[in-house]
Amino acid sequence: MSSATRPIHAPAEHPAIPSAKTGILLSNLGTPDHYDYWSMRRYLNEFLSDRRVIDYSPWKWQPLLQLIILTKRPFSSGKAYKSIWNTERDESPLMTITRDQTEKLSTQLRERYGDSVMVDFSMRYGNPSIQSKVRKMTEAGCTRILFFPLYPHYAGATSATANDAFFRALMKETRQPTARVVEPHFEHPSYIDALAQSVETKYAELSERPDILVVSYHGMPKRYLMQGDPYHCQCQKNTRLLKERLGWQDTEIKTTFQSVFGPEEWLRPYTVEEVARLAREDGKKNIAVIAPAFSSDCIETLEEINEEIRESFEEAGGEKFTYIPCLNDQPAHISALTEIVEANLKGWLD
Repeated sequence: MSSATRPIHAPAEHPAIPSAKTGILLSNLGTPDHYDYWSMRRYLNEFLSDRRVIDYSPWKWQPLLQLIILTKRPFSSGKAYKSIWNTERDESPLMTITRDQTEKLSTQLRERYGDSVMVDFSMRYGNPSIQSKVRKMTEAGCTRILFFPLYPHYAGATSATANDAFFRALMKETRQPTARVVEPHFEHPSYIDALAQSVETKYAELSERPDILVVSYHGMPKRYLMQGDPYHCQCQKNTRLLKERLGWQDTEIKTTFQSVFGPEEWLRPYTVEEVARLAREDGKKNIAVIAPAFSSDCIETLEEINEEIRESFEEAGGEKFTYIPCLNDQPAHISALTEIVEANLKGWLD
């Protein structure tokens, strides 16, 4: 990478300027720094104070959050994180996987574009923050930044809040880079193909084919759908495209929603209830579960699906439960992400 130089004919006191580059900044949901009480409290406070996530009036929500929820939930959430923690690197699996994805994507892009690109990752909540990575990129000479929220589907509580943080970070820069944002990629052919390959690979490993594939997406209040959030529709289309790519019948696949929080109604059916119903009422004793809304395995997949939802299924009489991991840093996923980035760089780097 070339070093910074002073512009020709500039006075001696003029600051050196690094050579121009294009930044590709990935962004995932986030992770606590550790699973102890105060680390969990800081993380949950930032996450649950986001008006995109919880849109209740702050004067009602904040007393409940600060005085009740954040005195109890850090203990239960910390216990859940501890059960999946990457002790070797002393970090959450989400951090490990996102870093691995970034490194592999960077290798692919640098093979094509060389030193003209800088690839990095950030987290919407926790560290490394979006603001810190935007600053790092501008200081390194990035005059353009392609921001890539790692959510296949659009939702106000995921993509939109990540974009909010990105544009707030740009507001703090003296010299703002030109910016682009990658749109949701839930229907991108290479993404669908990567999902289908992960299902086919897992099914080929099993001695007995599952009775049904439960496609579990992160939930949201039904009220958000009625207000115009397209997430629910995009999830339904994702399942249909996956089913068509696999060449399956409607009876072989089912869309559900997980991670319900709070008293109001969320998108249905709820995964934790539906897997139990499938076992108890429909006689589906052998099921597989996949979670396409997550680009990386995390607390909602490794702990919620593989423990809580599995337990619900088995308690209802289910016998065989198979979790199909997220795409993570699988080659087909990295290839899909690379295609998406290259398409979004057109006009900047061709």
